[in-house]
Amino acid sequence: MKHLNEFADRRKAAAEAKQLLLKKFEKAPKPTDPEVQAKRAEREAIAAARAARQAERERARQEERDRKLAEAAAVAEAAEAAAKAQQAESSNRIARVIADEAERKAERDRRYAARKARQR
Repeated sequence: MKHLNEFADRRKAAAEAKQLLLKKFEKAPKPTDPEVQAKRAEREAIAAARAARQAERERARQEERDRKLAEAAAVAEAAEAAAKAQQAESSNRIARVIADEAERKAERDRRYAARKARQR
């Protein structure tokens, strides 16, 4: 019978613990209480401020990305212009070399023709 008494005591203690928990939850503030609503409003305000800060950071990041893209485009454009200028300079140099070569050949041909004319 001693065993049954221990079991009954444990069961009674468990039931009392459940009753205490129920009373505790009954005493807990309801969602309609002004304090709970004030805390909820405060949490919502904090969350909204956090979201605003996050949006501001994201906007700043986007502006930075846009600025870097614009800088990269400007650098690429400058490099392209420099390459075109170098290409034009190279083309001019080649044209001058070809013109000089043609002029030397014409001078050589003139001298050759003059020498042949003297021999006849």
